[in-house]
Amino acid sequence: MKEALYYEKISKDKVHCHLCPYECVISDGRKGVCGVRINKSGTLFSEVYGKTTGIALDPIEKKPLYHYHRGEHILSIGTKGCNFHCDFCQNWHISQVLDAPTTDITSEEIVRKVKELKSFGIAYTYNEPFIWYEFVLDTAKLAKENGLENVLVTNGFVNMEPLEGLLPFIDAMNIDLKSFNEDFYRKVCKGRLKPVLEVIKRSVKSCHVELTTLLIPTLNDSENEIGRLVDWIYNNIGSEVPLHFSRYFPCYKMDLPPTSVETLKTAERIAKEKLKYVYLGNI
Repeated sequence: MKEALYYEKISKDKVHCHLCPYECVISDGRKGVCGVRINKSGTLFSEVYGKTTGIALDPIEKKPLYHYHRGEHILSIGTKGCNFHCDFCQNWHISQVLDAPTTDITSEEIVRKVKELKSFGIAYTYNEPFIWYEFVLDTAKLAKENGLENVLVTNGFVNMEPLEGLLPFIDAMNIDLKSFNEDFYRKVCKGRLKPVLEVIKRSVKSCHVELTTLLIPTLNDSENEIGRLVDWIYNNIGSEVPLHFSRYFPCYKMDLPPTSVETLKTAERIAKEKLKYVYLGNI
């Protein structure tokens, strides 16, 4: 294990984690909401430093990123755990199952693998990369030193100070904008919307950003909510950020029927009234 960044000791056996907006206060022997940052005798450690649940060479479009290195492949890596607990999680077997098997790996091995495969960089994906912060930071720094690029596929739920510490090494992000409704974030994702919006606004000033919204029947697919989401993007970022609407299928704890293609096409029509680049996925 590696000592975590962005925390403080608040008593003999309690620590306060400042990595994400949960701001977990963690007693000795306990873990934060993410499930991978543990307090041991008053020191906060990352349990997943140098541990991966999967590594693969993926098309960049799978992230999805459509306006960045199109047609190329990127080495994708992830670990376990997440600071969200979405009822519809598509990677729940690694993000929500904390005893998921892992393999030890070093930053040097990852960079060497990227070069062997003649890829242009590394995508930190599959689960939430910000809770893997210490390893992502070290690997991203080494990648940049070797002329490689770094991509985050993230829920965007991170505090500003850690974000600022990592952004200088990040070239592109796909950020999930899961809904434009605080109740959806609170009830379905066990998170909050406002911090994600702030991360989006900050990140677009530093690197290439594309957004993804998974449309789920009756929960976040109304024309009114889609219109408000698009308005926020247009008013706060502009018309050129690519927006991906993705089709939901039943998964993990959610058994609602799949999103209709008609719903996605309606969302596309609404978004294209103000945004230049709108894409549909999983159809």
